[in-house]
Amino acid sequence: MIRFENLCKSYKTPAGRHYLFRQVNLEIPSGKSVALLGRNGAGKSTLLRLIGGMDRPDHGRIHSNKSISWPVGLSTGFQGSMSGRENVKFVARLYAKPHELAAKVGFVEEFAELGRYFDMPLKSYSSGMRSRLGFGLSMAFDFDYYLLDEITAVGDAVFRQKSAALIQQRRQHSQFIFVSHNFEQLRQFCDVALLLDSQGLRYFDDVDLGIAQYRAENHV
Repeated sequence: MIRFENLCKSYKTPAGRHYLFRQVNLEIPSGKSVALLGRNGAGKSTLLRLIGGMDRPDHGRIHSNKSISWPVGLSTGFQGSMSGRENVKFVARLYAKPHELAAKVGFVEEFAELGRYFDMPLKSYSSGMRSRLGFGLSMAFDFDYYLLDEITAVGDAVFRQKSAALIQQRRQHSQFIFVSHNFEQLRQFCDVALLLDSQGLRYFDDVDLGIAQYRAENHV
């Protein structure tokens, strides 16, 4: 369960304060993976950061009794002068027990398929390589909810297929909040939908209903 209680979030702009969320009250029930829908700039990535605890609301709160990953795909929190291996070790020391460290690093190294770049500074990585590292790092740990931002669009067809297979495997015991413009992916991985638009944040208890509403409103 994830519950939004009087959630407000805004940013100051030269034209005045821009509100992404005003007094949002809704609950995502347990056991449901969520498609997060909205046009570019609607605030989807901001909402992921709020849910993941990387950003704070102006007012209200987000309450959950589940463990939640950091937003995967935003490529934040990495140190550019450190190698991929060093970044993974740093995070693993925070989330894993000492005897689990080697296994976590080994999982990310194998899954991300970065080759020699795994031991090179992140500032030499492409955006896709950073995303693959971030996805592998997140999947190295067990969370009740994983926050994914367009991550399965990264890599070649083989890597995307491998990523999709891992998501399906994790869905046996975890849920996902998934940002993607690929409707087939959302239907494949998600049960319900959140639509973020000028009317606020709306919940649909069927992912197809949410996608249909988004397509109708945006003439997709």
